[in-house]
Amino acid sequence: MNKKLLNSRWIRISLFLLALFVVVPSINIALANQTAIKYPDAEKYKPTPVPDRIVLTWKGEPTTTQAVSWRTDTSVLTPQAQIAVAEDGPNFKQNATTVTAESSTDVKGNQNYTAKFHTVQFKDLTPNTKYLYRVGDGVNWSEWFQFTTASTKNEPFAFLYVGDAQNDILEHWSRVIRKAYSDLPDARFIIHAGDLINHGDADEQWGEWFEAGGWLNGMVPSIPTPGNHEYAKIVPNTPSSLSPYWRPQFALPENGPAGHEETVYYTDYQGMRIISLDTNKKGAELDKQAAWLEEALKNNPNKWTVITFHHPIFANSPGRDNVEIREKLLPIVQKYNVDLVLQGHDHSYARGHVSNLPTGVTAKDPKSNTVFVVSVSGPKMYDLTHKNWEENGAEVRKSVKNTQLYQLIRVDGNVIRYEARTATGSLFDGFELKKSANGEKEIKDLKMKDK
Repeated sequence: MNKKLLNSRWIRISLFLLALFVVVPSINIALANQTAIKYPDAEKYKPTPVPDRIVLTWKGEPTTTQAVSWRTDTSVLTPQAQIAVAEDGPNFKQNATTVTAESSTDVKGNQNYTAKFHTVQFKDLTPNTKYLYRVGDGVNWSEWFQFTTASTKNEPFAFLYVGDAQNDILEHWSRVIRKAYSDLPDARFIIHAGDLINHGDADEQWGEWFEAGGWLNGMVPSIPTPGNHEYAKIVPNTPSSLSPYWRPQFALPENGPAGHEETVYYTDYQGMRIISLDTNKKGAELDKQAAWLEEALKNNPNKWTVITFHHPIFANSPGRDNVEIREKLLPIVQKYNVDLVLQGHDHSYARGHVSNLPTGVTAKDPKSNTVFVVSVSGPKMYDLTHKNWEENGAEVRKSVKNTQLYQLIRVDGNVIRYEARTATGSLFDGFELKKSANGEKEIKDLKMKDK
């Protein structure tokens, strides 16, 4: 080959390699100097005609009904759902029934857009049966979700209970609720003990809550009770009222006292009555709830009773003391031998029971032994003290601070098995509660494995 040509090629190759050394570092420097920009919440959580925030709840009897709610933008005029008995293949669609949904008025939170929530209550379902459903507008559909109706018999079942999610929900709560479900995939419902979010009118926070739970919300019904942050506003100096999202997005029973629709209610599930109270309400409104609670317990045909509300009867946090709640609710809880009281608010964990009944309080059974629990599932943490428990005749059996937890609760005949697990799945606390035919209870702590 011509020597001159070889020299020419070598010069071109050398220049190309030299250019690489010059250009590549300059590209890296340019990339390093770029600043990442947060994608705006107003765009990330803006509603569209496609259904999102799909959540199962109950308004009626869990054996024969199932409610589902979802969100779209305001352009959707034909909201509807389809339901069919579940099959092993895709041909179930041929037998699907279409149900027209009811729509809320426009809902607006802190963002500059409005949305609508749509609700269907499936009725006349067959007990203890798997169903498939989807929601949409006839063109834009969700995926198919599956749920199972309750049995008419007091068959064994399990459920989840979580305290406050509240802050940094998508970042820190997601792994907790997902781990809880992975540990108990046969859970039939989830009790949320208030403060699901930090500000009741913050659309992006509700968006995080629904994103964290994801498809789980559409498969396992929620039983939520309102916390003080469901009443808190993101805009300063605005009147405190229940979140504008609460009732449109959670279709709940309206069997509570007047004025407390879908915040104070009960649901009966396979031999257990689950009662929600709104402890944000004080004075005459709390009196009204107490009177209603007594009737709900007096006329309770179920073997087991669980009550959930936000503010603890016995506080974990230093300086907190919910005197009115304790004075008005504890005597009723003791009188009717309630089994579990599941609470939140104090951002730490404690589980205990009354060791000495307060003066003037009598129990239906002298061996009445209600288990009181305070728990937190989100990342916001407070200091911990047993002072309020001990000063009011209660004993703490197990407690911890700075720990995110979730609770697995299994019900089987005369036994409730309770486990509190940390965010990584380690068993932190547990007990078995056995109830005899005459209502006497025996509580036995589970043995914790050495770490």
